[in-house]
Amino acid sequence: MGKTTILGIGNLLLKDDGIGVRIIEYLKEIEFENTYDVELIDGGTCIPNLLDVFMTNEKIIVLDSIKGGHAPGTIYKLTPEELGTCIKETTSLHDVQVLDIMRDASLLGFDPKVVIIGVEPKEIIFDLELSPMIKETIPQITNIIEEELK
Repeated sequence: MGKTTILGIGNLLLKDDGIGVRIIEYLKEIEFENTYDVELIDGGTCIPNLLDVFMTNEKIIVLDSIKGGHAPGTIYKLTPEELGTCIKETTSLHDVQVLDIMRDASLLGFDPKVVIIGVEPKEIIFDLELSPMIKETIPQITNIIEEELK
């Protein structure tokens, strides 16, 4: 299998919006990349600058908050096609940008397999800490990532 990257996106200043980046921090703490042959990237909020990630990987697992209208803490696992059919005004701007950058990579001849794992946020307000219930999803998301890598 080719190169795989786990890409966490989100804004650490906006509480639960930062879940993707917080998961990357957790995975680095437990040395996840030493157990699995993956690269961990904190993509922050600059998704348009990540085109090279979509051009140099066979598989990308994107981690982000997703407002899908379900209870806070709900975990979603979506393909880009599934995400594209449920885009609405409350969906994260990051997710729209991921679809845009995938389109750009495709136009350049690159087509990595992309899986999006998202968490329904409880609050997106100015705060540096995740909501406790959102933070509690990190081990479950780690298990989902491990299953996706098998």
